[in-house]
Amino acid sequence: MGMRSAESTAGTTGAAGAAGGTPRRPPLLLMAAVAQGLEAAGLCVVVVAEIVAAASGQSWRSSNAIGIIALELIAAIGVAVAASGLARMRPWSRTPAVMTQVFAGLIAIWLIEAHRVWWGTPTLLLAIAGLVGIFAPTSLRALHHRD
Repeated sequence: MGMRSAESTAGTTGAAGAAGGTPRRPPLLLMAAVAQGLEAAGLCVVVVAEIVAAASGQSWRSSNAIGIIALELIAAIGVAVAASGLARMRPWSRTPAVMTQVFAGLIAIWLIEAHRVWWGTPTLLLAIAGLVGIFAPTSLRALHHRD
């Protein structure tokens, strides 16, 4: 009985895994997760630049710099958590990821208007790629709540 149940279990597991046990991650959802992760990395670069500016005395006030650095670090962690959720196809990650992309797009437009094209253009492209990846039909199905 032990051998027979092991064989039937192995056969069932293999068929379920191949047929639909765990859904595959859509490529566009992966693109959205990568865009979100790159935005988190960009925020980390900004945090490091702020720390260098504060340490060298180029910040307006050190107390302001510390608060801004703390907020930027919290934002970077939040964006990274949302990227991780997208990569693992967690339904809760959709809303924070969309909000991040909308805010990143607005900041990118502001940067481009301020003649910071080297910062604004990549940010805008990442925001567009993230929104396209999140709102692709296959991504929406993958992020849909499962019963």
